[in-house]
Amino acid sequence: MQRSCKVTLFVQCIIDGIFPEVGFAVTRIFEKLGIDVECPAEQTCCGQPAFNSGYRKEAKQAAEHFMDVFGGAGDIVCPSGSCVNMVRNHYTELFRDDAKMLERAKETGIRTFELTEYLVDVLKVEDLGSRYDGRITYHDSCHLMRGIGVKEQPRKLIRKIRGAEFVEMNDSDRCCGFGGAFSVKYPEISAAILEDKVKNIISSNADVVTGCDMGCLMNIQGMLSRKGLPVKTLHIAQLLAGGPA
Repeated sequence: MQRSCKVTLFVQCIIDGIFPEVGFAVTRIFEKLGIDVECPAEQTCCGQPAFNSGYRKEAKQAAEHFMDVFGGAGDIVCPSGSCVNMVRNHYTELFRDDAKMLERAKETGIRTFELTEYLVDVLKVEDLGSRYDGRITYHDSCHLMRGIGVKEQPRKLIRKIRGAEFVEMNDSDRCCGFGGAFSVKYPEISAAILEDKVKNIISSNADVVTGCDMGCLMNIQGMLSRKGLPVKTLHIAQLLAGGPA
């Protein structure tokens, strides 16, 4: 399928509400590549929080709205593996008993990509001319890696960042304890899991930890801040958007 010079940005709720700078970084990345970005103002949540909490009726309503909003779009790109996993893998589950909606769900899922997956696998781009002078480690978010199989794509991009030293932390693919509602329902378990993650980040001697999901990074940053540890968290889009324009 021939790709157009335009993408439609699907903005994760956490980015829209708390970390808009990540969305702007994504836009700058595509501007570097000469690709126009559209961002429909009428988009809302993809329905993942409701789905994960067992509210299937509400999740279906959000999914139907998503498909209405993005129905006329070409490639849909999102800086969140968990949201892409929802659209790609769980919309078909929601509409498995409705043949017409099931086809819409499948078609929408095919057009929906996580940011690093789109850059590396679709656009065949690994070097964005980015620069970061420091030591970077990377956290594999669960839905990104296990849900949609994205693991090497972000690493390929990080290794091309000028001035950066990339170091793998121990157990990079272990959960950070966030899990959305999980961290609220089971705070003690979540905190214990996060303690292990933070120990591995510190052991890497990195000055920044990056990833592809702001939910995980927000969770990690919370404990780093509470402990007074001097490690920054940056979404991978923020790192890739740096350097020459």
